[in-house]
Amino acid sequence: MLLSSDIWVGALVRRVEQAGSFAFIARKGHPQFGAVLVKVLNLRTRDACVLREAQTGEDTVWMRPVETVNEPDIDDWIARQLRYDPDLWVVEIEDAEGRHFLTERVDPSL
Repeated sequence: MLLSSDIWVGALVRRVEQAGSFAFIARKGHPQFGAVLVKVLNLRTRDACVLREAQTGEDTVWMRPVETVNEPDIDDWIARQLRYDPDLWVVEIEDAEGRHFLTERVDPSL
């Protein structure tokens, strides 16, 4: 992520809202350097997922660090991550199709 975290998160929220979906910042982290978790809830199926940036060699890709689609399990995982990294941002997206709205590279298995 080349932009500061607060600007990047703001742009993601605007992109989601412009598409007619709902996003909110569930937790603000460090304004410049905080890593970002993106939680996505599919409103039709009620399945959820969480995405985070990961380094793959020299590339950066967004990936699912946990495989479950159960929202309470994902919330528990996020809470554990916040205990280890208080600088984390958490953005929650609610979309009828379960879209993540990321423009960056996302693991193709998603």
